[in-house]
Amino acid sequence: MLSSIKVDFDIDSAGQCVHIRARCKLAAQTGVEMEALTAVSVAALTIYDMCKAVDKGMCIEGIRLLSKRGGRSGEWSAEGHDHD
Repeated sequence: MLSSIKVDFDIDSAGQCVHIRARCKLAAQTGVEMEALTAVSVAALTIYDMCKAVDKGMCIEGIRLLSKRGGRSGEWSAEGHDHD
């Protein structure tokens, strides 16, 4: 039922942090929050696996829903975040 999944990565200017963002779309009346959160989690675990030889002390943190549209609950955004 998913019509689009995009995963984007941004590295901070110090090269110390990777920001991962997933966007999922579908043409149905159900949410895709879990699919987006899963995509980000798996991407973060993959980065950890690839980089663990360099730094085993890496942290995966801050995985959260930033915004959603549609579904029964309608539109929602985390405080301080606008829809993209």
